[in-house]
Amino acid sequence: MSPKRPINADVPAPEDKEPDKAPAPKEKPPRQPKSQTPKLLGALVLLALVFIVAAIVGSTGGGGPDEGGSSQGGRSSAQAPPDEAEAPAPTAEGLPFPSLATNNTTRIGGPDPAANAAGAALAVFPSTTPSQRPAAVTLVDEDDPRAIAAAVLMAPPIRAPILFKQDGELPEDSAEALEAMAPTGSDATDGAGLLSIGATDREDFPEIDKVQIVLGARPTPYGSASAIARVREEAAGPPKHFVIAPVDAPEFAAPAAAWAARSGDPVLFTEAKSLPPETAGVLQGHPKVPVYVLGPEAVIDKGVFKEISKISKRVKRVAGKDPVANAIAFARYRDGSFGWNVNDPGHGFVLARSDSPADAVGAAPLSASGTWGPLLLTDDAATLPAALRSYLLDVKPGYTTDPTRAFYNHVWLIGDQEAISVSQQAEVNELAELAKIGGGE
Repeated sequence: MSPKRPINADVPAPEDKEPDKAPAPKEKPPRQPKSQTPKLLGALVLLALVFIVAAIVGSTGGGGPDEGGSSQGGRSSAQAPPDEAEAPAPTAEGLPFPSLATNNTTRIGGPDPAANAAGAALAVFPSTTPSQRPAAVTLVDEDDPRAIAAAVLMAPPIRAPILFKQDGELPEDSAEALEAMAPTGSDATDGAGLLSIGATDREDFPEIDKVQIVLGARPTPYGSASAIARVREEAAGPPKHFVIAPVDAPEFAAPAAAWAARSGDPVLFTEAKSLPPETAGVLQGHPKVPVYVLGPEAVIDKGVFKEISKISKRVKRVAGKDPVANAIAFARYRDGSFGWNVNDPGHGFVLARSDSPADAVGAAPLSASGTWGPLLLTDDAATLPAALRSYLLDVKPGYTTDPTRAFYNHVWLIGDQEAISVSQQAEVNELAELAKIGGGE
């Protein structure tokens, strides 16, 4: 289980190391995605942090609760400590510019959701010092629909990013990320450093002091989502809202993961034409909590909506006709304190493929940190959907006289070039680019 090379291996330890004991670097083939990914994640983290800092420093208001840092603070964040000044910079072999980053986009370009989730987790928690490590990590199978509900554990006070298992086993990328982040638990997790959605052999994680198995009364998505909601409530108090997502249409449910990570609103599941008793039971315990049904009637029909309305006093639907439009509708939506309300420039975004909901879920920590932004979806590797292009144009940033005092957009792209092509990335970059407007000098 122990990886041969942790992802933060290029970061020097606090004490001096003897040169003759340093491990020799291993050569790897130039385009072997599975073997390259762990090596590239360190470089990705450093580049991603630079772009996030640049976006936050330039912005004076939009994007999320963490923004508004001064330019002085941004410069300080980007500088390496004196004892790291001579450390060799990690390289991004096999992912040449602009496939990794442009001036308005950053790509986490792993070959599969496990690699991308590891990259997202380390972009948010670089783990070069103890203060940069998460207290806990959530572990779930990448094809498990319960992963969408598990994203709520990324919200404060738990702040647990997601890592994926594959067919019950921990892949190399997840193992390296887990070792690098070295979670030790917190009061919010009752000391557990690993939160497992479903069964996990505790003996597989000897380095983790405590592993918590999160399960419902039955190992179903509905029971597990209910159990996750209880874990969240025990750590943070009663929920402010619930999101009801379609269990059989994860491409419509995926945007709920980003919102849950950002807000702490639990995600509960329903079938298209029947409200499961586990979900109904959670709602019955909180009849005054507003409920938002995510998805059109094709995936959650009127009958289910009516069933929910009999339990909860306030129920509304957020929907688009297809996954791309559905994600945009959620990005635009606001009802009181619920919803992203991203209808103007100055925000972060996360872009993933609609046919890879696991990529969207693994990237949820990016929506709950840095430039804090909603999940958007594209349905084709080569072509940006017309509805998404229109939305990005609508929120395109501009300035009249001084670009350094403008609002900026930044977009994370999730997946390699087979998922989202370089040409589509270039188009997204252009749509996010700050443009001069008006006749000011």
